[in-house]
Amino acid sequence: MGCVCSKHLGGKRTRHENISLLTSQTIFSDAEVEVLHELFTKLTSCVSSDNVITKEGFQFILTKDTKRRSLSTERMFGLFDMRNDEAIDFGEFVHSLNIFHPNSAQRQKALFAFRLYDTRQTGFIEPEEVKEMIIDVLEESELMLTESIIDSIVSKTFEEADRKKDGKIDLEEWENFVARHPLTLKNMTIPFLKDLPRTFPSYLQ
Repeated sequence: MGCVCSKHLGGKRTRHENISLLTSQTIFSDAEVEVLHELFTKLTSCVSSDNVITKEGFQFILTKDTKRRSLSTERMFGLFDMRNDEAIDFGEFVHSLNIFHPNSAQRQKALFAFRLYDTRQTGFIEPEEVKEMIIDVLEESELMLTESIIDSIVSKTFEEADRKKDGKIDLEEWENFVARHPLTLKNMTIPFLKDLPRTFPSYLQ
């Protein structure tokens, strides 16, 4: 199977993490971690010479565009980059994808989504952050909504989620909100991760 992308970008040298250690810390089996390693190797061979995924490489993998600034992609990269060293190595890749596994706990998914929307990293989700994220996702999808509709979506979200009425959503309020609206976390699950050895070949085609 060939490379799934076509551009090489710079990066830093990866750190080795033992497969058995990764399986003990995640939902994945040894065989599934082996498959993820194959996927990671193919991805990094397309975007880096150092066996890591840089911010530019991450954006290219997700959007095929390294020129347009993407708030959602930048936040996603920041969460995958657990060591905050501007590069995603294989261990970080596996630990991050573990959250997206269909069998991962909803609380893990809720926390990741909370941190994704908390773009200013204040420990709260504020209206401006939600609005910016909605606009960013719409632009990436080449969809358009009027500003009044976006403002209405944000307003209704906070009307229901902000139970303390302090103009922001804390983690407890967020967890209660997504418990009432589980579809909010729909994008936090990647179905093919549940059966990697069987689905991986078709995924790369």
